[in-house]
Amino acid sequence: MILKRSVSVLAALALAGCVSTATPPSAPIPSPVRASAPVSSQQAHSRFSQVATRIEPVAERECRRLASGVNCDFLIRIDPNKQAPSNASQSLSKSGRPVITVTQALIQDVNNTDELAFVISHEAAHHIQGHLARRAQNAAAGAVILAGLATIAGSGANDIAAAQDLGAFVGGRSYSKDFELEADRLGTVIAYKAGYDPLKGALFFARVPDPGDRFLGTHPPNAQRYHAVQATMAQIGG
Repeated sequence: MILKRSVSVLAALALAGCVSTATPPSAPIPSPVRASAPVSSQQAHSRFSQVATRIEPVAERECRRLASGVNCDFLIRIDPNKQAPSNASQSLSKSGRPVITVTQALIQDVNNTDELAFVISHEAAHHIQGHLARRAQNAAAGAVILAGLATIAGSGANDIAAAQDLGAFVGGRSYSKDFELEADRLGTVIAYKAGYDPLKGALFFARVPDPGDRFLGTHPPNAQRYHAVQATMAQIGG
C-alpha cells in the first residue's frame, strides 16, 4: 500500500509539469441573451444543416493549410442516438476520416447558429491540431514513466500494471486544458471565416457548467476559454 501511494505521488510530480496551471481571467463572461423559445426538432435539424454546410468547407481549407498528411475530408453529423446528452465530439472513422458528431440535445440547447458554429469549429480544430494523436502519445509516455518508476522501486507485476494504468490516465490528461484552448483559438478563426460571430458563439460558455481549474481536469475554466476567443478576435481584427 505504501509503495502504491509512493508511485501515485511520483506520478503526479513527474507529470505535473505537463498540466496547464494558467490562472483564469477574473473578468466574467458577459451574460448571453436568452433564446425566446425552445426550437422544435425540425428547426434544430435545419439549424444544424445550415451551420454544417458553411463550416465544413472552411474547416477543410484550414486543415489543408495548417496540417500536412492529414485527412481533411470532414464528416459533420448528428448523433443518431436521440437520447444522448448535450455534447459534441471529434473522432476518426476506421478509414481515418475525421468525424464531428453533435447530439440532438446540444443542437436544441444552443441559443443561435453562432453558438453551434463555434462548437463545431472547435471540434474541427481538435482534428486539425492533431489532439487525438497527441493525447494518445502523452498517455503512452505516462504509462512508460510510471511503469519504469514502479520497476525501479522493486514492485511486483500487479503494482507495475497499476502504475502503468495510472501513468496512462495522468499522461492522457497532460496538456488537455491546453488542447482545449488551442481548439478554441483555431475554432474562433474557422467560425469567423465561415461568417459567424465567435464572440457571440462563445457565450455558450456562460450557460454550461464551469469545470473550474481542477488539477488533472480536462477543460479549463469557462472564463479562460471565453477570453481566449476574445484575444483571438482581437488578433484577427474581428
